[in-house]
Amino acid sequence: MPTVKNNPVRVAAPRTLRLTRVFAAPRRLVFQLWTDPKHVAPWWGPHGFTNPVCQLDSRSGGAIRIDMRGPDGTVYPITGQYRDIVEPERLVFTSAALDAADQPLFELLTTVTFTEQGGETTLALEAHVVEATAAADPYLAGMAAGWTQSLERLMAYATTVRAGGNTGAPTNPSAETDRGIVFTRVFDASRATVWRAWTKAEQLQGWFGPKGCVVPACSLDLRPGGLFHYCMRTSDGLVMWGKWTLVEIVPPEKLIVIVSFSDAQGGVTRHPMSPTWPLETLSTMTLKEHAGKTELMLRWAPYAATESERQTFDASHESMQQGWTGTLDRLAAHLARG
Repeated sequence: MPTVKNNPVRVAAPRTLRLTRVFAAPRRLVFQLWTDPKHVAPWWGPHGFTNPVCQLDSRSGGAIRIDMRGPDGTVYPITGQYRDIVEPERLVFTSAALDAADQPLFELLTTVTFTEQGGETTLALEAHVVEATAAADPYLAGMAAGWTQSLERLMAYATTVRAGGNTGAPTNPSAETDRGIVFTRVFDASRATVWRAWTKAEQLQGWFGPKGCVVPACSLDLRPGGLFHYCMRTSDGLVMWGKWTLVEIVPPEKLIVIVSFSDAQGGVTRHPMSPTWPLETLSTMTLKEHAGKTELMLRWAPYAATESERQTFDASHESMQQGWTGTLDRLAAHLARG
């Protein structure tokens, strides 16, 4: 968001944004992700934003205070108040963006409704500009994009929470957890270089897969909801298809995908050698740069799995460790080649 000087003359700005999204999650969970500050902080705001302050008094008349920090470090304070809360059906709240003098640039009245059907939740959001200063135009011009990206982040976060993923920092990032398995590796390359290796089809084709495997064909649509669809041939000639469904993309820091075996047409199929392997798994890859080197952390867990699928996953940690060790070895060699 740009830094602008507030104009004390308030102007009418009747403007309404309406968005609808469907979540593969029960209504009570989606409602909780809007009202519990520890759940709101991870997704609120456009891609690349964080929320070092997230204080929510989630009751009618309760106060809202969120400090949004942009990718460049600029902090954008938000204040507001809950007007109406009907759990788990509806939220109505005001929010105001403040200028450097803590004066409102504009105020929104937002209504969010939650409707459940068949285990899925339809979220309908209506954000109405109640009033705005003349200096608010640059902010309001980005309102649709900002809310769209926030809801993309919320959908990714809801996927992680429902899959049982640990949404905070792991206490022992090199250890297995009861929520999945974690792999770490430090590469002698910049974070931007490692990110490109994970997000360019031609680069993935050069290293992805365990030792001895090749990827004769692949395609990548790098956007939330897009696919990485690939054909893999093992050293003994077995041909398999797989795909990632991209959930969240935060360059060059984080990539969240739902992983499955596939067919040549992009459908979801069972593991060709393990009928009780989870139909889908959730993979979260994060990158941190230190002194020109990059630490990669990969968290892998079952997604919406049955108990027998979780047991198969848990019993396969040793083979997964071997497979990913070989894959990350190939990535290290790929990066060394430049």
